Amino acid sequence: MTAPTILLVEDDPALRTLTTRALQENGYNVRPAAAAPEMWLAFDQGPVDLVLLDIMLPGTNGIDLCRSLRQQSDVPIIFISAKGSETDRVVGLELGADDYLAKPFGTRELIARVRAVLRRPALDRRDGDGEAKTIGFDGWIVDLPRRELRSPSGASVDLTGAEFDLLVTLLDHAQRVIARERLIELSRSRLGDSSDRSIDVLISRLRRKLSSAGREAPIITVRGIGYMLNVPVERH
Repeated sequence: MTAPTILLVEDDPALRTLTTRALQENGYNVRPAAAAPEMWLAFDQGPVDLVLLDIMLPGTNGIDLCRSLRQQSDVPIIFISAKGSETDRVVGLELGADDYLAKPFGTRELIARVRAVLRRPALDRRDGDGEAKTIGFDGWIVDLPRRELRSPSGASVDLTGAEFDLLVTLLDHAQRVIARERLIELSRSRLGDSSDRSIDVLISRLRRKLSSAGREAPIITVRGIGYMLNVPVERH
């Protein structure tokens, strides 16, 4: 099996070298970049499994780079930054990042978060014989092997890895209330060190995208408990 390729975008030479070394020692291929131009060159060199993206970069900052990446790819993104407040983490999640790593960080935390984001949940293995390949709900279709969401009109809707995994978790428990704590546990393989607030942000993002077809998103809030997908699902 080919080792995962990580695109590291960090302008601090010393930290870039140390992070690259730590990732390589744990079996990852690394393409280091110091700023936006180098990042795009490295991105075009071949498939990338994850992007470690510093927010404070010279020229185009990490926030703008994240927006640009999300317009063309659902590659997992972990923001790295000296800012570690909850507000900064929420902003990162709103932009489509899968996790947030605050500086200074140790090698163990770095590797743990990278592994958590790269680890695909069981739904990725559901394309075997006898297992459902698509899930339909309220006119929407989820293609599990392709990790794709199609609207009632047939249009493809872009979802980040975290959004897709959260949606499938809701579908797996359709018409049942899922407590926030349980939702965090079920989605942890993609979200890493999650919090109630990060789940709320992802639910909000999902609702916006599911409302894009001109109908109300079928995700309801059960005050003080959690969330529920309140429509039946069909598996094919």
